[in-house]
Amino acid sequence: MAATAVHQLPPRQTPTPPPQAPSLSLDTSDLEHGAIPNKHLPYCSPGPAPFTQNAPATPPASPPTPQPEVRTCSILHPPDAHPKVSAAPPVFAIQPSTLLTAIHQSASQELPEPKYVFPWLHGLHPENQIQLTFFTARKKTLRNVPKCFRGVTIVKAGGNMTRSKIRGALAPEEILSSEPGRDDTFLEADPREGFSVRNFQIQAAKVATVSDIVVYRDDDVSEKELHKLAKRLSRAQNTWRVKNSFGEQELPRFHVTSEGSEEPAFDIFIEASDLAQPPEAYLLGRVGDLSLDVPQRLEFPSSGSIMPQKWPKAGPLDAVTQMCQWIYSVANPNAMSDLDEEETDQDGDMAMRTLQPRARKVLIHCTDGYTESSLLALAYFMYAERVPVHAAWLRLHCEKKRNFFAYSSDVALLSSLQARILELSPGPNDGIAGCLLEEPAWLSRMDGSFPSRILPYMYLGNLGHANNPQLLRAMGIKRVLSVGEPISWTKGQIESWDTKNLLFVDRVQDNGVDSLTKEFERSLGFIARRLNVIIQPHLRFAYELLKWDEFLQKRRGQPIRREMDWATIAREIAAMNRPYSR
Repeated sequence: MAATAVHQLPPRQTPTPPPQAPSLSLDTSDLEHGAIPNKHLPYCSPGPAPFTQNAPATPPASPPTPQPEVRTCSILHPPDAHPKVSAAPPVFAIQPSTLLTAIHQSASQELPEPKYVFPWLHGLHPENQIQLTFFTARKKTLRNVPKCFRGVTIVKAGGNMTRSKIRGALAPEEILSSEPGRDDTFLEADPREGFSVRNFQIQAAKVATVSDIVVYRDDDVSEKELHKLAKRLSRAQNTWRVKNSFGEQELPRFHVTSEGSEEPAFDIFIEASDLAQPPEAYLLGRVGDLSLDVPQRLEFPSSGSIMPQKWPKAGPLDAVTQMCQWIYSVANPNAMSDLDEEETDQDGDMAMRTLQPRARKVLIHCTDGYTESSLLALAYFMYAERVPVHAAWLRLHCEKKRNFFAYSSDVALLSSLQARILELSPGPNDGIAGCLLEEPAWLSRMDGSFPSRILPYMYLGNLGHANNPQLLRAMGIKRVLSVGEPISWTKGQIESWDTKNLLFVDRVQDNGVDSLTKEFERSLGFIARRLNVIIQPHLRFAYELLKWDEFLQKRRGQPIRREMDWATIAREIAAMNRPYSR
């Protein structure tokens, strides 16, 4: 298998001039907006708001810190050892084994210290005066592109990530501009306006500009299309380097072919999406019949897309309950047949039916794996197990160990459907009427989501979760660590938890500037005694955690090894944060 790659040489340290053309945003939820503002995420105050008059609200200026001479190296540099497949722009070929070595080499090298790559990673668009004032007003050199950072960015030609995906691979449109006349340039990743310390969504595109870029294809993409993309990336690197006054330097680039993968063995695939409409009853019946022979696909509205309303106690079923009833019938045909075994036709004879029909396996899925599908999953759990809303939330998470993300509208919707769902449920009737009268206080204070389980004993939550102690206790959470924001509990609540189970990390503002490294030891000591909730991190904190992991590996005498690179981690966090941007 052949490979084609793009090579990035280190830049000279010079100021970044304003862009020569309109910029593009990387906000994947809405391309007309720039940075994802903090209001889209669980709120943690960043301290005094930045301003442009007089002295900005930034930390005191530090003495100039020269960037280190030691830089990350790569087997992809220099490219002369690899065959050149194009001279202008320069494109080189490598073997898959070389790419594997380059990935392992990149994962085993130390990342630059945060002070050398921040605030550049925050996104410093030359027209974004708020961001520039807050981060660089006292030190203009902080705008410079870091010379000590060198990554490996993998791009899949064709952009189809449903098959043959190398971990961390990007689609071309995630780093290349699609604007007419600028298709051979990188996306302008830095937000043109707005202030944010959580610009995770721009990291992949920013890191690509200071990386060796590897391009590969699967069997659905031609060699010609592969080379065309490789040349676009080579020209984009050259344009970016000239724009940032790095001079003309040669760039190598690469591609690697790979094999596809098998589809999982399910009979019915139900994809939850924002644009879907509830399927009609006749369609469900048809799909159920066809699924006995050929896998079938359906769509259903996603979490947060069905608004609560009053449903009549009698009459046609609502779309949610109807869908749950149908899923149960195709997954448990024998159980449903038993309910209808007394049916007769107009002559009084027993109705004909298929004996022991095959149970179908049903997959409820969505783009990110759990966000859009959470509404249908929770509703089905209520129906199949005959449990009320609050029990479905707790049991699905705590007993079934499933992560999910729902909205406050989902809580209201399922609460309005609860009586009908439980009435028609085939599940056991274990005193359900009594449960309905015992709705817990935490349900009305919940926004639909639970804290995210990171480890079996540790959760990542927002300030709203931390200020709902009844919910935490119901989930089995017994200790709370709050970073930058104190919890607002009553005196009685604090006493019932005991102050030794609460830790507040003060003197650290959620501003992307203050370092948390000095707080790690104390926090980890608290975590060792079973921490359960921490607060939504900002960009620099996530980067410092990677550096902390390096420190721990070296302290244990182990070689440095990262399972995921910085751009991939930031990209995954951005995907998890996307629901908050609604």
